[in-house]
Amino acid sequence: MILIGERINGMFKDIREAIQVKNAGPIEDWARKQAEAGAHYLDISTGPATPAEEQPEVLRWMVETAQGAVDLPCCLDSVNPDAIKAGLAAHRGKAIINSTSADQDRMDMLLPLAAEYQAAIIGLSMNEQGVPKDANDRLALAMEIVANADAHGLSTADLYIDPLVLPVNVAQEDVIEVFETLRQVKLLASPPPLTVVGLSNVSQRCPDRPLINRTFLVMAMACGLDAAILDVNDEPLLDAAATAGILLNREVYCDSYLKVFRKR
Repeated sequence: MILIGERINGMFKDIREAIQVKNAGPIEDWARKQAEAGAHYLDISTGPATPAEEQPEVLRWMVETAQGAVDLPCCLDSVNPDAIKAGLAAHRGKAIINSTSADQDRMDMLLPLAAEYQAAIIGLSMNEQGVPKDANDRLALAMEIVANADAHGLSTADLYIDPLVLPVNVAQEDVIEVFETLRQVKLLASPPPLTVVGLSNVSQRCPDRPLINRTFLVMAMACGLDAAILDVNDEPLLDAAATAGILLNREVYCDSYLKVFRKR
């Protein structure tokens, strides 16, 4: 299970304030906390409050700050392609681009960047018309992303498909469609693309958010989920992921499997 730490994001108040005054402290602190908790990647997002024209410089600074604190690769999140390019240019190691939709103009901007910088990329199963209601339509958009990635010379091993889970309190029936999409994405290509979700979306504005997140993650792993952008500092959440890995026979059981999971 690939763990992408969600916390260095301008949507959070402390990170937003750090961006505004170029205070490296909170970014460095969260980079270290998430690395110690077992993150494999750090999601780095300027957030919606950062003006588009400032995002290239801000994302570059955030990447350099985070990677100055810990030796982890980053998942670069911005709606501004110029910001993604600036982040990639500053990044050490293999980054993930977060993300492209299935809109042709968006793919035409971001897939060449992934090829140029040898980065992986997340493809969202949505287009200008929004998020489809059922699994078949999600898969059709995923296939468009797979085909375009291939046309740009990207291996499907470097492509993550995000079926886009919506909050369960407003789209309860959507969760089942996400699970079905996760199952069938593996049939789209060989090697199959990887799968990822933004885990916290499923519980947005719900009570008992940690419980909903844990339950959804385990169920999604049973449907083939490979990665998640999540709160790696939620210890019960990581314990659930580690236990699911054992029960799904993805990992070899040992009595200290919880510790082993975090070390990996």
